Amino acid sequence: MNKALFSAILPVLALLSACNMGAGGDASSQQGDLAGARIGGPFTLTNQDGKTRRWNDFKGQYRLVYFGYTYCPDICPTDLNRIMQGFARFEKASPALAARVQPMLISVDPERDSPAVLKTYVAAFHPRLIGLTGTPDAIATVAKDFAVLYGKEESKGASGYLVNHSRTPYLFGPDGLPIALVPVDDPGTPQDDGAPDQVAAFLAKWVK
Repeated sequence: MNKALFSAILPVLALLSACNMGAGGDASSQQGDLAGARIGGPFTLTNQDGKTRRWNDFKGQYRLVYFGYTYCPDICPTDLNRIMQGFARFEKASPALAARVQPMLISVDPERDSPAVLKTYVAAFHPRLIGLTGTPDAIATVAKDFAVLYGKEESKGASGYLVNHSRTPYLFGPDGLPIALVPVDDPGTPQDDGAPDQVAAFLAKWVK
């Protein structure tokens, strides 16, 4: 992630950190770290089967949302693999509860991530994972609503480009309101916060 994007993300992270503070300055363990955060909103996108899907289509379900893209060389597939492995463990332990969760990947690279490309990609992680894409304008609006920053990074002489983006996997409740950030590994810390067992424990804590 380049320095400019990281600098731009800092205010967003500050918002996410501050929005859960009550009168005593502590996050509510019942409501989750993102309770009250202004994250999320209605959208109309296209899934990996070419069908229109709206945010409200998932009303009544928990929504596990990850922003990334299929051409991502390392971070996205690593994050998705670990998140979906954690989801699979949760699914095995609590199938009825897992059925209430809809995992989704929203592309930040709509120019290349067509439904057909997404279909092959998401199938590699879990049969329940859906991929969503749309027009560049639609994706820009969704990213803004979900406090996700992204931008192309083109290298001189390169045939393609990368997309820098914030790693912000969210869990939303059945009412569509944000609950908490899904664990992902931070290379700057010694502990492995994004291990599949951590993701499974996270889901077991919040999905009821």
